[in-house]
Amino acid sequence: MSNARERLLELSRQSGTSLAGLSDMIGRNPTYLQQFIRKGSPRRLEERDRRLLADFFGVAESELGGAEDKSYTPTRKLPIDGGWVDVPRLSLAASAGPGAVSHEEAPFDNFRFSRRWLREQGLDGSKLSAIAVEGDSMEPLLRAGDEVLVDHAPQPFRDGIHVVRLDDTLLVKRVAAQGGGRFTLLSQNLAYPPIEVGAEDIEIIGRVVWKSGRL
Repeated sequence: MSNARERLLELSRQSGTSLAGLSDMIGRNPTYLQQFIRKGSPRRLEERDRRLLADFFGVAESELGGAEDKSYTPTRKLPIDGGWVDVPRLSLAASAGPGAVSHEEAPFDNFRFSRRWLREQGLDGSKLSAIAVEGDSMEPLLRAGDEVLVDHAPQPFRDGIHVVRLDDTLLVKRVAAQGGGRFTLLSQNLAYPPIEVGAEDIEIIGRVVWKSGRL
């Protein structure tokens, strides 16, 4: 069964689907498959759960611990092509410090995300881009050198971390609406005071929905 656990973990990672999400899909509590893989409980997957997972991943049941001679093999396979979305990494940075002047918005590389994972997060890959963070005003949440995924999809404003353009400068800040067309740009680092602006003074580029960075 150790091979079944390893295979399930591998399939989960390849598809970009969390173990909690898979547990929910088969009608179990969110920690069910995590406990199966990490703690060996249950000792083996029930036939119903195994078949649902085999069908989801498009693999033979035997790969998940089913008997070889009775193994169900679904006809559907996870897509090899088209299962991934390339999100452009742009040649500019958003300052988490005094401010950085934006450069040409030209992609130099891509981050590749699972299409399924993006869908689970409610994100449209065509409306995303990745940019680097400069400065220290959003530490410890965001550090210089981190890259953030910015969602440009049109949507009603919600308080949260956004990339905004103030004059000719890109900033990444926690943006809070104050009413009357006023916003406050807040830093995570308390050494930086809030910035009060009017709606006419800033352009909200997009909402920060994910970050990457070295530990």
